[in-house]
Amino acid sequence: MPDTRTELVARVRRALSHARAAARDQLDLVEADLAAAEHQLKRAQRAAEQVPARAGAHRDQRLAELTARYQGRITAAAEVAVAAAARAAPGAASSDWTGWTPTPAQRSEPPGMLRIGLTGLTGGPLVPALVPLLDHGHVLVDGDDLAGRDTVISTLLLRALGRAAPGGVRLTGYDPEHLGGGLAGFAPLAGPGLLSFVGPGGLGRHLDELVDHVRRINETVLAGEFGSLRELAAATGRRPEPWRIAVLLGSAGEELSRHERAQLDRIARAGAACGVHLVVRDVPLGDTPALTTVSVSGGTARVSGYAQLPVRLDPPPPPELVTRTCREVASAIMAGPEPAAFADLLPEQEWTGDATSGITAPVGESPHGRPVEVTLSDYPPHALIGGPSGTGKTNLIYAWIGALAARYSPTELEFYLLDFKEGVSFARFAPGRRDPSFLPHVRLVGVNVNTDREFGLAMLHFLGAQLRRRADAAKRHEVTKLAELRAEDPQGRWPRIVAVIDEFQVLLAGNDALATEAATLLEDLARRGRSQGIHLILASQDVSGIQALWGRTALIAQFALRIALPKARRILPETNTAAEALPRHHAVVNAESGALEANQVVRVPAASDRDTWQELQHRLWRRRPDGLAPPRLFDGDAVPRLAQAPDYLALSGDGSGPHEPVALLGETIDVLARSARLGLPRAPGRNLAVLGTRIDEACALLDAAARSLARQYPPGAARFDLACLDPDAVAAARQLHAALPAGTGLYDLDTVGGLLADTADRLAVDAVDAPVRPHFLVLYAVDAAAGRLAAKFAGQSGLDRLRRVLHLGPERHTHVLGWWRGVARMRDDLGGIGSRTDQIGAWVALDVHGAELAPPLYPKAGGPTWYPRPWRALFFDRTVHRTAEVIIPYGLV
Repeated sequence: MPDTRTELVARVRRALSHARAAARDQLDLVEADLAAAEHQLKRAQRAAEQVPARAGAHRDQRLAELTARYQGRITAAAEVAVAAAARAAPGAASSDWTGWTPTPAQRSEPPGMLRIGLTGLTGGPLVPALVPLLDHGHVLVDGDDLAGRDTVISTLLLRALGRAAPGGVRLTGYDPEHLGGGLAGFAPLAGPGLLSFVGPGGLGRHLDELVDHVRRINETVLAGEFGSLRELAAATGRRPEPWRIAVLLGSAGEELSRHERAQLDRIARAGAACGVHLVVRDVPLGDTPALTTVSVSGGTARVSGYAQLPVRLDPPPPPELVTRTCREVASAIMAGPEPAAFADLLPEQEWTGDATSGITAPVGESPHGRPVEVTLSDYPPHALIGGPSGTGKTNLIYAWIGALAARYSPTELEFYLLDFKEGVSFARFAPGRRDPSFLPHVRLVGVNVNTDREFGLAMLHFLGAQLRRRADAAKRHEVTKLAELRAEDPQGRWPRIVAVIDEFQVLLAGNDALATEAATLLEDLARRGRSQGIHLILASQDVSGIQALWGRTALIAQFALRIALPKARRILPETNTAAEALPRHHAVVNAESGALEANQVVRVPAASDRDTWQELQHRLWRRRPDGLAPPRLFDGDAVPRLAQAPDYLALSGDGSGPHEPVALLGETIDVLARSARLGLPRAPGRNLAVLGTRIDEACALLDAAARSLARQYPPGAARFDLACLDPDAVAAARQLHAALPAGTGLYDLDTVGGLLADTADRLAVDAVDAPVRPHFLVLYAVDAAAGRLAAKFAGQSGLDRLRRVLHLGPERHTHVLGWWRGVARMRDDLGGIGSRTDQIGAWVALDVHGAELAPPLYPKAGGPTWYPRPWRALFFDRTVHRTAEVIIPYGLV
């Protein structure tokens, strides 16, 4: 039994030994397989790690091969892209910050896209990375690079400012985290109102305002005619509204209210078409086709639309560049907006207007960019313009005249222009020494007439005569208005007449007869001219000019059209203060006598530039009708010349002229440029006395009279004798003596007595009705010989002989043209106080006051109203005048 157990144990031990050995062998095999597998795994891992490197190397090799193969095409494409970018983002929209300067888009030119950096294919040329904003859409800036995001925003804003005219971009900032610090560099724009900030909690109100602005643009500016402001600008060449950029700089995790989110979505959808754009950071914005996203990370950016191309951002704009640019923009705004373009007032086709019912033309553009037209017709018939010096009153008149002249031909419209300022504002409309052109519509130009109110009165008389002529024609055709007269008399010439009187208050100044008569004529023209096509435009820079009218209710009521320039007073009623806040180059146009609801604000173009105006004038002048005479130019500072006077040129000595000799003394202050004429028939008293101490003017009067008389006679047909008794007048007398016919005598103090004696003796024996040779005695400073002529010879003194010549001579065709250096001196020579003066049938007063010319020299008690002024004279002929008239002596040759 024990042996059996021992054997069994041995057998078990042997079996266990074999099993352990087998297990060890199996373990060795497994471990070997594991080692092999691990080795295989490591090989596989090493192979896998080498695959990307091999793929990258293969890719780089293939790209290098493709680049080498297509390098020319890639370079050409990049050059095309660079050129396209230059067109899409010109000037300030893409130039480097070094030397950067604003380059505003011109008129209808689009502002373009805005560069934020450079991009391109690896190894290829770099092209500008552009972002659309103005007139395109909105920009969302996100990413983890905070400094890069700020760079993108400041870059976009500065480039947008650089592509717009001053005031063309307005910024609003919402920055609750930094309270506006994110836009600190743009702070100078706040002064003129181009930058405003919205405080914490104010986002909703700000979005409401932007939505209201979009609604207003759609309703009143686009008005269904255009789809966007960009379309309107392209069609009209004008942008009526500035771009508004709302910069919303939120904070991470900021939540918007439901209302704010809805308003933001509305702006994102409809704002771009109305010039409202969003630049957003950390403010949730819904997806919209107009949205461009710029994601900034690690110094590079990705732009939606070409996100596969990384963008290397431009450096941020230098702070001093931002500040300087904003200050320049602010200064330009504070100086006032630029005027509109004069060319915008002109029609596409000139002289196509019909003035039958009235005349209409734009004087500028509204804030929405639309032309503002004004009309002169039966209503409103007349216009009143006012504005302080320097506000553009003359420029406005130029613009209005130019717009009318381009629309209506000279057969439809005529201008009569009068400027009481000390200047030549209207002289450009008449031919000049350097420029022979003139505006064909202008029939009269008066300049430098501030001391010649008589010329203004003469123009009113002329217009009154035109009014009567038209009224008479209307009666003959049984009509009442110009439109009806033109229909009944189509062959007649009935243009509308526009009379412009600048600084008209000068005409009404003073409480004298001239001012009273002028006011009466103005009122009559204003009241009756409306129906006969005669329109008045009165302008004044002085409030006193307007006050002169306000006291005349019937007159001021006729001026329904009012145009008030900045700071103008009394043009509009006191309750209408619209002109107080007007910027430069603007005006308020009101066709309802100043009613508040009729105000129209207009931006007036720059029309006073000579080059700008001459381009139009030359074009119209070349189209003038055949035979059209140039306008009459009256220049109060110019001295007329006898040789150029039409009346002098019409005189003839061949016997074809008038039977009665006429002495021309000077030019009347008159619309028709007539000469002051002194008829010298064979009749008592036909002598002339020149009175005053101004030697040059007295000599000029005698010179013109003698030369004009000599021109009417053939050689030898008339006798002329000159006596110069003042040494200061000798040169003028000798000059005249040389110009008169041969045989003319020249006498002095020593010989004048003999001349008077011979003449008196001849007159004593000549019969009144006997044919005689006309004899003209031209005596300079007659009173200088009083002492010598007082001595008696053969019972008569020289003064007695002078009086005899004055008394008997005219009936025998012997006339004295004498100069006395004072009224009292002439009276003494005529016999003293109480002596008869009827032998002096005409006189011309120089530096003599009106009271000295009292009766019997003048028919009205107290004498004429006359205040002497340089190179003006007062002429009175007993046989012609009811009142004396002011004349301008012709200048000495």
